[in-house]
Amino acid sequence: MTTRGEVQEPEYNTYYNQYISQVPEDTDLLEALQSGLDFTVSFYNGLSEEQLLLRYAPGKWTPKEVLLHLIDTERIFSYRALRFSRMDATPLQGFEQDDFVASSNANERTISSLLEEYASVRLASLSLFTSMTKETVRVIGEASQSPLSPRAAGFIIAGHERHHVAIIKERYL
Repeated sequence: MTTRGEVQEPEYNTYYNQYISQVPEDTDLLEALQSGLDFTVSFYNGLSEEQLLLRYAPGKWTPKEVLLHLIDTERIFSYRALRFSRMDATPLQGFEQDDFVASSNANERTISSLLEEYASVRLASLSLFTSMTKETVRVIGEASQSPLSPRAAGFIIAGHERHHVAIIKERYL
């Protein structure tokens, strides 16, 4: 499909470099999403319930909340990718991640239910990106008042996931 090294900065806001750069340059988008699925499910299955509910500082998200944040963010970025790949030029608004997490009820859910939802969303994203052509994956739309291509959105999803797993490893475990 496309490798991370092919994604150029005019396709996305420079803010997202912190996520996109988490994916090695020669990695294919579908490969990045599939390996992320495998790794994240395994990683979360290795955490105890106590670890899943830990906050490393007051006001910080628990690993369960982080997982639901990853799910919500993937849904939003996949939706953006869908709209732009289907040649919809409507500018799309941003979202307030803290509000999403606060109303998510993630800590009351089982890890198996969260991982089932995560896997469903990821498989849907893989299907969506697989359906895109070399041309449609490069179409640039506008999201959060910034340019965004479907392929950049896909690498943001993959890198965002890697970013948050690294933070959990560093600060929670």
